[in-house]
Amino acid sequence: MTGAGWADTVVWWHVYPLGFTGAPIRPESAAEGPVPRLDRLHAWLDHVVELGLNGLALGPVFASRTHGYDTVDHLRVDPRLGTEADLGRLIGACSDRGIRVCLDGVFNHVGRAHPAFAEVEARGPEASTAGLFRIDWTGWRPGDPVRADVFEGHDQLVALDHSSPAVADLVVEVMRHWLDRGADGWRLDAAYAVPPEFWARVLPEVRRTHPDAWFTGEVIHGDAAAIVRSSTVDSLTQYELWQAIWHGIAERNFFELTHALERHNGLLATFLPSTFVGNHDVTRIASAVGPELVPHALAVLFTVAGVPSVYAGDEYGWTGVKEQRLGGDDAVRPEFPPRPPDPAELDATARRTLDVHRALVALRRRHPWLTRAHADVVHLANEQVVLRSGTAGAAVVVALNLAAQPVELPAADATTVECGTARLTGGRVQLPAQGWAVLSA
Repeated sequence: MTGAGWADTVVWWHVYPLGFTGAPIRPESAAEGPVPRLDRLHAWLDHVVELGLNGLALGPVFASRTHGYDTVDHLRVDPRLGTEADLGRLIGACSDRGIRVCLDGVFNHVGRAHPAFAEVEARGPEASTAGLFRIDWTGWRPGDPVRADVFEGHDQLVALDHSSPAVADLVVEVMRHWLDRGADGWRLDAAYAVPPEFWARVLPEVRRTHPDAWFTGEVIHGDAAAIVRSSTVDSLTQYELWQAIWHGIAERNFFELTHALERHNGLLATFLPSTFVGNHDVTRIASAVGPELVPHALAVLFTVAGVPSVYAGDEYGWTGVKEQRLGGDDAVRPEFPPRPPDPAELDATARRTLDVHRALVALRRRHPWLTRAHADVVHLANEQVVLRSGTAGAAVVVALNLAAQPVELPAADATTVECGTARLTGGRVQLPAQGWAVLSA
C-alpha cells in the first residue's frame, strides 16, 4: 500500500465546504457564476493549527448541481465555491501552515446532469460515453428514458460501470490532476458500493506518480480488513466504532463500546482505520450524547488507534440532528461565521468543549504511538470503563464515569493525570459524577 508515512501523525479537521461557506444547495437557487467562497476558509486555518490539527479534509468541491455528491465535472471547482485558482490558494495556504489536504472523490456515481450521461440520453447506445454507465438497453428506442443503474435508489445519481476501463482511466486522471495541484489524499465516497477490484486497478496506477498519496474509503459495513487487502486502500471509515462510542455513552452501556474496541484492535494488523465521532452525514456528537458527555467520547477517539478527525464545529459543542427528509442534513452542515469566535466570548459549555479538544489533541501529539496502540479493557460496568491503550513501551489509561455519583476505579498502574477530572490515590483513580480522565502509565 502507500508510502504516506505522514498519515500516522495527521489529525483532520473535516469541513463540508458548501455548508461552511453558505453556498446555495437547492437547485432552484444554485444558478450563479463563480463566487470565491472557498476564501472564507482562510480565516479558520490558524484555528486549525491552534487546535493542534494538521489536516484539512474537504467535502465535495467539484462542480455539481446540489449537495456536491452529484458531480457534473470532476476537473472543475464548483462555481458556487469559486475557481481552480481559489482552491489552489487554499491548498497553498494550508501547505504554508503544515496542513495536509484531503479531497472528497465521488467516483461511484455522477449527477444525472453530467455531460457524459446527457450525451447518452441524447444519442442512446451510440453515444461515445455509453460505456461509462450500467444501462439496460433492452427494448430501448430513441426518445425512451434511459434505464441506468442509480445509487441506492437516488434517481439523480447515476452509477458508473466500474468494469469499464474508461471509468478507471477517468478516475486515475481526476486523482492525478488534483494531486498534481497540491492535494495530499482522497476520501473515496461510497467506496462500499464500488467493487474492491476497481480500486486495486486504479490506486496503484495513481501511486506510480504520487507514491505519498493517501486514500481512505467510506465503508459503512462489511469485512473491513478483507476490503483493504483486496482494494489496496490505506484506510476505511470506522463506523462500527463511531456507533459504539455514542451508543455506549448515550445508552449507558459500555459493553457495546468494549466489544467494538476488540474488533477495532483486530483491524490494526491490516490498516489504520479512519476514526471519528462526527461527520457531515451524522447527528453531531453533542446532540447524540449531550454536551456534558462529549469529553468522554473524545477521550476514546484520541486514545485509540487510527487516523482521527474532528468535524468542524464539534470543537465548540455545536448541536445538530440529522433527519431522513429533504434538507435533513442542513442542521449538521451549517454556515460558519466569517472567522472563529473569540474564546472569551464563548459560553461555558463551548469553552469547555474547545479546551477538551485542545487538551486531547495535544495528548495525541505528545504520544504519537497512540496511532497504532492496542486498547485493553481493565474495568467494565454499564456506566464505567477503564481502558489501557498501549504499545510494548508506553501506555495511557482512560477512565470514564457516566453515573450521577462519584466512583473509584482501578488506575492500571497509571502515575499521572494528563487530562480530565480525577485524583490518583493508592493505585486507584477517583472520578466525580460524569467524570473522565486520561492518565499516563
